[in-house]
Amino acid sequence: MKRVFGDAHYFLALANPRDTGHRAALEFARQWRGEVVTTRWVLAEVADGLASPLNRWLAVLLVEQVSREPRFCIVENSDALFARGFDLYRQRSDKAWSLTDCTSFVVMADEGLTEALTGDRHFEQAGFVPLLAP
Repeated sequence: MKRVFGDAHYFLALANPRDTGHRAALEFARQWRGEVVTTRWVLAEVADGLASPLNRWLAVLLVEQVSREPRFCIVENSDALFARGFDLYRQRSDKAWSLTDCTSFVVMADEGLTEALTGDRHFEQAGFVPLLAP
C-alpha cells in the first residue's frame, strides 16, 4: 500500500476553501487510496490553527474524523519521539524548522516515507518531496 505523510498544511488547506492549497488538497483527498501517516503533534498544530471560536468546530470534526478513519495512521506522542525531534531541532540551528516539523521528519524517516502532503519548503530542505508545493 502506498503511504504519504500528512502535514498540518494539508489538513488546514482541506478545512479552508480560501486557502491557496485547498483545491490541490481536496483533489488529493478524493483520489488517494493509500494510507496517510501523521502524528498527534501535527493534529495539535491543526487544532491550534483552527482555535478561534468560529473555526473550533472544524478542528474538532477534522481531528475526530482522522482519528477514526482506517486510512489514517496516527503516530502517538512519546518521550522518545520528543527527544529525537528535539535532537534534530537542536542540531539544525541553521534552519527555521519547528519542533513539530522535526518530529515529522523523524517519523517520516522511521516509516520510510519520502513524500509529504504539504507545501512547506522545510520538508524539501530535509530531503522529502512536498506534494502540495505551489
